[in-house]
Parts: sequence; structure tokens; C-alpha cells
Amino acid sequence: GILGFHNVPPPLAAALGGGRMEDALGAALGFGPLPEARDRPLMFVGPPGAGKTLTCAKIAARCVLRGGAPAVVTTDGQRAGATAQLAAFTGVLGLTLAVAPSAATLGKALARRAGGQPVLVDTAGCDPFDPPQAVALRALATIAGAEMVVVLPAGLDAAEAADLARAFAALGARHLVPTRLDSARRLGAVLAAAQAGPLMLTEAGIGPEVVDGLEPLTPARLAARLAAAPRRGTTTPQEAA
Repeated sequence: GILGFHNVPPPLAAALGGGRMEDALGAALGFGPLPEARDRPLMFVGPPGAGKTLTCAKIAARCVLRGGAPAVVTTDGQRAGATAQLAAFTGVLGLTLAVAPSAATLGKALARRAGGQPVLVDTAGCDPFDPPQAVALRALATIAGAEMVVVLPAGLDAAEAADLARAFAALGARHLVPTRLDSARRLGAVLAAAQAGPLMLTEAGIGPEVVDGLEPLTPARLAARLAAAPRRGTTTPQEAA
């Protein structure tokens, strides 16, 4: 069936097996909007290469288009080009990027923000199973008073995604942004991570565009993507010629 194609873990597939997929998803998983970055800073966390920096840039662009000027901070002082990539995005948006690779410098950067200003924090890729990395990430979130948002690519192995979701949830994360929904054919990782955390599905990355590269992830939209995925990429080289 469709859930088998997506490699959805059998217990979750059984829970989703009855009735309309949209209704089953809404009953089994949590869905909701991203928290407002004005209330608490949003800190984007996840493994290396998950799409945290691009997701942060997309949310910053949304704030600017709505008439706001968010404070954008990166704690990633290690990955080659990480700061330059986000600085290029923020420069186009007319924003200044603050670089704060430690909890102390992050605290100082946040102390300079204007009252009520939205704050977006990009972080270095984290292995949450490595205690020193997990402790360091938790310290950053604590000093910032931040809401951690887990960013995971949609095409991961479902069991791996579930393990990551549990580990980041143990550090305090409550929300999930899956990326690359436009290119992944098997979406079992998205469902498995949301259930395992549990993490609330908020928005999904659907392309590399900074503007219009995110869509709210509702049960209806997720059900539609689950149904459409098996029909994608089935053309043979002979048919394409």
C-alpha cells in the first residue's frame, strides 16, 4: 500500500490504516503553526546538512515581507562557508547577521535586539547522541530562551529520523520542519519523526527559493504529497528519450 511505499514503521502504518488519510494523519500526529519569533527566539537545530540555514533565511524573508526586521544570529562558526551563506541571504534582505559561536556571545548578541524584535538563530549541525554536542546545544537554547525547531530532510531512513526526533525532543524541541518535500519520494521519515518525538509538524521546505520555499504542513497537504509521491520519478530512460 501507499504507507508501505513510504517505509512508514508498521505500528504507525497500522494506526493510519483506517478511513481517509487526511483524517488519520490529523488524529495520529500533531500539526500547528510555527511559534512567533517575537515571543521567543526561534532556534533551528538538526543534523549537518538538514537545511537549517536555508530554513532560517526563508523565515527571515517572510518576516521582512510582513514588514518586520528580524535579528538573525548564527552560532555556526565551524562549517566552512556557513556564515557567508547566511550573510548573503541576510544582505539581500537588508539585514545584519550577528555571529555568536558561544553561549556567552549569543547572550550578548540577543541583549542588543530591539524590544519585540523577532529573533532567528541558525546553529551548527549537531549530533544529539554525542553528549558534549547535546550539552552545548542545550546551553545555547537556554541562554537564548529559545524555542528549538528541529529541521530534518524528508528522505532520511524512517528509523534514523525517529531516533533523531527523540533525541532533539529530549533536549527540549517541540516543533519539526521537514525539508526537501519537493524532491524526496519516500516520506516515512517525516511521519516517523513527528510521532517519535513527538514533534509538531509546522511547515515544510518545498524548494530552494528563499521566498515561497516553505508551505504550512497540514494533514490535507501531507496526505496529498503521500499520494502523489509514488507517481513521481517512474519514467524510464527509454520513455524520457
